[in-house]
Amino acid sequence: MRQSQYNMKPQDIVLLLKIVAINNDNWQQVPIAQSLKMSQSEVSQSVARSRYADLLDDSGKKVMRQALMDFLQYGLSVVFPVKPGRVVRGIPTAHSAPPLNKEFPGGEEYVWPYAKGNVRGHGITPLYATVPSASMEDEQFYELLALTDALRVGRARERNLAAVELKRRIC
Repeated sequence: MRQSQYNMKPQDIVLLLKIVAINNDNWQQVPIAQSLKMSQSEVSQSVARSRYADLLDDSGKKVMRQALMDFLQYGLSVVFPVKPGRVVRGIPTAHSAPPLNKEFPGGEEYVWPYAKGNVRGHGITPLYATVPSASMEDEQFYELLALTDALRVGRARERNLAAVELKRRIC
């Protein structure tokens, strides 16, 4: 790949969180691509970018968990910022989704826009277009993505609680 092809993309974070969620370093690209509703070539390119960024080990199988956590906590909201949009139907995310929704009941709802969703709230653009449908098939993955969105869009208290919970699950 050329140097510009090594720039991280939002789907790289999605792939890394999925690997953390499945918690198995022997994962295969085709099944994980299918579960993420991505092409196998997108997964392969994502692996190459994550290896280059030292977020995956040299084998491309094991997530460098502390490096990922540092990036999520300190870089994600700068590299992949998001602002709440108009009210739409979708799937809860950030502080509106488990596990943070227990700490922040009521208030403004944030959702990934999704026609099959059952909650109305301010739309948050997901890191990758297939996140809403892919997350509905894996609860641990869904919670990791929602916590990640809390780091992207939350206020200080929400970000702090999300960081604590992500560290517990990732590191």
